[in-house]
Parts: sequence; C-alpha cells; structure tokens
Amino acid sequence: MIRDITIGQYYPANSKIHSLDPRVKIVGTLLYLISLFTFKSIIGYVLATVFLFACVKLSKVPFKFMVRGLKPIFLLLMITVAFNLFLTPGGAVLLQIGPLKVTEQGLSTAVYMALRLIYLIIGSSLMTLTTTPNSLTDGLEKLLYPLNRIKVPVHEIAMMMSIALRFIPILLEETDKIMKAQIARGADLESGNLIQKAKAMIPILVPLFVSSFRRANDLAMAMEARCYRGGEGRTKMKPLVYQKTDYIAYAIMICYIVVVFVAGRYIPFKIWIF
Repeated sequence: MIRDITIGQYYPANSKIHSLDPRVKIVGTLLYLISLFTFKSIIGYVLATVFLFACVKLSKVPFKFMVRGLKPIFLLLMITVAFNLFLTPGGAVLLQIGPLKVTEQGLSTAVYMALRLIYLIIGSSLMTLTTTPNSLTDGLEKLLYPLNRIKVPVHEIAMMMSIALRFIPILLEETDKIMKAQIARGADLESGNLIQKAKAMIPILVPLFVSSFRRANDLAMAMEARCYRGGEGRTKMKPLVYQKTDYIAYAIMICYIVVVFVAGRYIPFKIWIF
C-alpha cells in the first residue's frame, strides 16, 4: 500500500500537460476541485469526468499508475459511502436492513461523494505527476507574490511546501525499507487485532522519526553551507513566462467552469431505480 501513494511523485513524459506553466496547472487544479462541489445534477459529473479523462490522456501518464493512488484511501472512501448511504434521509425507501434504511437521497449523496473523493485524488495527483517540485515551488511563489506587500514570507512558504512534497516519496521508501528489515528479523506486522497492529508499528515509527530528523538536519546544514538566505534578491535560472499554450489552457479552463456551473447547477437530475 505504501508504494501505491502517488501524491508527491513526478512522472516524466513529453506531453502538453507537462509543458504547461506550473501556475496554469496549480490554478486549473484548484478551479477543478472547487467545481466538483458546485454540481446539482449528473450532467456536471459527466462534464467533469470527460474533462478529467481528457487531461489524463493528454498527460501521457498511465491510467493504472494514477488509479494506484486510490488504494490508500479505499477504506476512507467506503466509510464515507456507508455513512451517506445509510444516514441520509429523504425520498422513498429503497432498502431496509434492521434500523438502517437506504433512501433515494442517501443513494444519490453516496454516489456523488464517492465520485468527488475519487476525482479529488486523481486531479491532485495529476498536478504533482506532471510538475517537478522545483516548478511547483516557482509557480506557488509567483502566484503568491502580491502577498509580499503585506510582509507574508511567500518564498519561505513555497520552499516549505516543495520540501514537504519532496520528502513524501523519500519517507515512503524509507518506511518500506524499515518494514522489510523488521519482517526479516521476525516481526509480525499483519496478524492480530487493531491494537496489536498499532503496537507492532512502534518499532517502525521510532527509526522512521530518527531518519526523518537526520534528513532534515542534513538538509538544513546543506542550505546553510550554500549561504541560503531566503528569496530576497534571488534570481531564477529559468524564469516563468506564459506561452501561447498557457493562455489557451486558461481559456479552456474558464469555458469548462462556466459550462459546468450552468449545466451542473441548473439542469435537474434524479436517480431512478428500476
């Protein structure tokens, strides 16, 4: 399961999505995620699905690789679906199991919430898979640059977010190595109840925290040795400049938002059970 976490990883490819300015991808991802919560009909989800799959196709990232990121949240997804399915009143009762009832409103809410969670993960993963950590840092810093006028440390915030994204795959790899080492020494990490499994994780967490602090200390020393003093007065080897394709991408995103808001919010839909 650890290897299935794709957030923070970069998948190199020669695609139109990879070549876009990181600011376009950051803004586009935020707008897409916000749009998922404006739907009131299935038409909005159809448009969101078509748009997302078109972006995945253009990115040339294997769909199986992207879907792998859904495995770690499968339990959370099932819990969310179950709560919405059995605890949402409204409409006709479709199924009753003791005190639990499945209503039309509960069924539609459960389906919508499941789709939202899935699209949230895939959409976020698409941005990180097609953008290097350095590009993400530069894009965030450029987008938040106006906040410098009110003394907000924009460069430091962007740098911390970039370092956090870089450490995700490193820590996952370190965790995998520690688990394999503990299993080779006879540790049982799978059997037992929930409490026993939690206790079995302690021999993994201790060396993982030690390794994390060591890596953080090494990174801090390396930055000090290179006289890092923040963003003031720093220049970029590759400054961000909008190209024609970036403006086209903005236009497509604006058109998508307008269409999906109108169609998904004002055209009614009802799930019919046959």
